[in-house]
Amino acid sequence: MSAQKGKDLLIKIGDGASGFVTVAGLRTRQVAFNAETVDVTNSESAGRWRELLAGVGVRRAGITGAGIFKDEASDARMRQVFFDGEALTYQIVIPDFGRIEGPFLITSLEYRGDHAGEVTFEMAFESAGALTFAAL
Repeated sequence: MSAQKGKDLLIKIGDGASGFVTVAGLRTRQVAFNAETVDVTNSESAGRWRELLAGVGVRRAGITGAGIFKDEASDARMRQVFFDGEALTYQIVIPDFGRIEGPFLITSLEYRGDHAGEVTFEMAFESAGALTFAAL
């Protein structure tokens, strides 16, 4: 696989109908998938090596993003979603990998501003239910 453009990793929010709208102005993004393990090691484990039980740990996805809002409407939408504590449907497009879709909750929303620059934001999302994956 050749290098991919970072701008092609997209985070989209459900539009309330059947489509999605790209979250505005993300300059950096990161997606992380994790699965907790269930340790079933016991005194009879071969060579005293740790044994893990397959297929039973809690799975989760976390997304972080930073950038600028391109207009007041996109800023207001994401701010309202955060303060309402809504778990909405999002779609994450990872180039040459796939599309992840499902409910996420905004767990962090931070604003930052430099004296001679624009206001920037950082957001963090955590999965809030079952996710689907479709290969691209």
